[in-house]
Amino acid sequence: MAKNLLIVESPAKAKTINKYLGKDFTVLASYGHVRDLVPKEGAVDPERGFAMRYDLIDKNEKHVDAIAKAAKGADALYLATDPDREGEAISWHIAEILKERGLLEGKTLQRVVFTEITPRAIKEAMTQPRAIASDLVDAQQARRALDYLVGFNLSPVLWRKVQRGLSAGRVQSPALRMIVEREEEIEAFVAREYWTIEAECAHPTQAFTAKLIKLDGKKFEQFTVTDGDTAEDARKRITAAANGALHVTDVASKERKRRPAAPFTTSTLQQEASRKLGFTTRKTMQVAQKLYEGVAIGEEGTVGLITYMRTDSVTLSQDAIGEIRDVIARDYGTRALPDKPNTYQNKSKNAQEAHEAVRPTSALRTPSSVARYLSDDERKLYELVWKRAVASQMVPATLNTVSVDLAAGSEHAFRASGTTVVDPGFLAAYEEGKDTRTADDEDEGRKLPAMKTGDRVPLDRIHADQHFTQPPPRYTEAALVKALEEYGIGRPSTYASIIQTLLFRKYVEMEGRSFRPSDVGRAVSKFLSSHFTRYVDYDFTAKLEDELDAVSRGEEEWVPLMEKFWGPFKELVEDKTESVDRSEATGARELGTDPKSGKPVSVRLGRFGPYAQIGDKDTDEKLEFASLRPGQSMHTITLEDALELFKLPRKLGENAGHEVSVGIGRFGPFAKRGTTYASLTKEDDPYTIDLARAVFLIEQKEEIARNRIIRQWDGSDVQVLNGRFGPYISDGKLNGKIPKDREPASLSLEETTQFLADTGKPVRRGFGKKAAKKEPAVKVKKEAAAKKAPAAKKAPAKKAAAKKTPKKAAKKTTAAKKTAAKTAAKKVVKKAKA
Repeated sequence: MAKNLLIVESPAKAKTINKYLGKDFTVLASYGHVRDLVPKEGAVDPERGFAMRYDLIDKNEKHVDAIAKAAKGADALYLATDPDREGEAISWHIAEILKERGLLEGKTLQRVVFTEITPRAIKEAMTQPRAIASDLVDAQQARRALDYLVGFNLSPVLWRKVQRGLSAGRVQSPALRMIVEREEEIEAFVAREYWTIEAECAHPTQAFTAKLIKLDGKKFEQFTVTDGDTAEDARKRITAAANGALHVTDVASKERKRRPAAPFTTSTLQQEASRKLGFTTRKTMQVAQKLYEGVAIGEEGTVGLITYMRTDSVTLSQDAIGEIRDVIARDYGTRALPDKPNTYQNKSKNAQEAHEAVRPTSALRTPSSVARYLSDDERKLYELVWKRAVASQMVPATLNTVSVDLAAGSEHAFRASGTTVVDPGFLAAYEEGKDTRTADDEDEGRKLPAMKTGDRVPLDRIHADQHFTQPPPRYTEAALVKALEEYGIGRPSTYASIIQTLLFRKYVEMEGRSFRPSDVGRAVSKFLSSHFTRYVDYDFTAKLEDELDAVSRGEEEWVPLMEKFWGPFKELVEDKTESVDRSEATGARELGTDPKSGKPVSVRLGRFGPYAQIGDKDTDEKLEFASLRPGQSMHTITLEDALELFKLPRKLGENAGHEVSVGIGRFGPFAKRGTTYASLTKEDDPYTIDLARAVFLIEQKEEIARNRIIRQWDGSDVQVLNGRFGPYISDGKLNGKIPKDREPASLSLEETTQFLADTGKPVRRGFGKKAAKKEPAVKVKKEAAAKKAPAAKKAPAKKAAAKKTPKKAAKKTTAAKKTAAKTAAKKVVKKAKA
């Protein structure tokens, strides 16, 4: 056993670092967080200084045990989790667990941090150990407690007022509000017509176009001409005044510099990877994690290719800058190298948490030199990081913009502009992507022929073009990340999880590469915005983030911050639970009157999603319901479209002595014949599908059902069945395996029941649902917990951890269940023999 134990978060990182430190070190991974709040109410206790009850995360329990076992035989322990507040908290949790198990007595425990996984960085970090930073831990604890209290208290209100199973998040809710408000802007948008007029100039050396800037002696603006007749009249007047040529009245040339963008932060990396590579924020972080943790590079071995990718910093170390400058001089020439390094200002006060921007660990590893060792996605992202970092230390690009004014008579004028690159500077290495193009962007790269004042330029023709203003675009991932950062909502390291949560909860959907809020998402956002306005307010959320940052810097205590938040929030939750009417909360809309029955038609949000309703529950005995179709929204559906929904179920005709119909049920559209139901495919439309297609789907379903049963016996529930992964045995309660050397169709009842007894496992219910997380087997008594919570301001969250049930007891429980299952199965065997 090595004398030193070093703990990191991921196994890939552990493997790489182990090679650097040698045989005196054992390097183990925690596999991320090792403990979390117990998944029940009361895990955070506001009455006891927000004391927090923790439990080991089930899937990581074996990794914690491995760490504990190694710690027992080690002399010194080093905690080397990620260099941010999450990583600091993981180190603290590991230390607390080892302390509770009595494994730290007489041993040194130190914290080491590094932002790149290279031999130099690791060895340097080991010479500069420190204690766990309690301020960073407090900030993470406070964030976790806030998120827990919001979720556990606000979600039940949503269940009662909007829909069962919903949840609300402290930072996800403002992000959802952004997407919903943008959708409302789009729906409220009224397009305006406008016309542009352009001249096509036939200059002897190069044809070019010019835009009208003056009409009838007045400045020509976007809405000067708003209809075709006016545009045509203007075009004719200008053509007549020009008399076949335009005259150059002014030529202006202006040289400007464009500075390179700063090296990547987490946020700008996510935005640029979305724009240029089409990566989601989640994919960007996954690929970046791999590049950070290490890739095998030929004889060099495994090495981290980029620095830590969760950072707000735009600074680079002096060593990195020196190496980048060497590469610039070598690959782009000394003209591309500024006299002194370029510097960039950090926007975030907390940029020191992760020290540096995202950069290559060595600029000497050019993208082309490592490409063959990387996957396609890794290669693309590494190239992006490398080019951005190198370009950030190059000279500005020099651009020359030429603007030419041309007159058509005395009352009308056009302007042509072109921008050429005089010196590419950093553009030789990299150019930042953009979400939208501007007029300057359109002129870039456009070169005009040489002209001077007084020149006569032949006119080919003048044309007028119709346009309509466009609504604001929906948020893409890049645009949403940019907006979240600008508002100060969340932190860059959380953006990917915010977006994934919104998608997972089906509050938003992807339409192309843009976010579109679902009706459920809109209902949640509307409810929160109307009744919990303060807590989805952008400024409030950003201010809370700033206060958490202040905690991480040791400028503010976390318990007073929690108290300031909790009191008003709890009071509001209690008030809204009683006072809000559900129909108002779900955004129900009256669409009009059904012409057949004269009853009102409305759209509402129900347990299984949005639906249309004919009738009033207060006055009509019988109501009619119909689910909305995919792509329809209760916020935009018309009366006509809603009435179309009630044409289902449709009768298609008869087949095999039974009526065939189609309808929409809880699990989507279906075809029915007799007692057989068959789901329609994505390509089938229940409103247009014909009898032949419906019969085909039904008979296909019946054929599958016929082939599912391989063997069954009268008077017994036991069957041999065809399953998704091959033949198996089931009695409806237990599923069992068939030996590989046995033919399923040849099994007897006695053999089948014996195999079920030997291998049977309970049938999983509720396909697709996650099993409920296990509660701690032993509850912490209030008296004991109270004793553990000292009066110190920072102590409560660090002392109220719940203890795990001893493993032996858990094993006995599992064994008892298996014994009971086998006993029951043996009874079935005896019954079969009898």
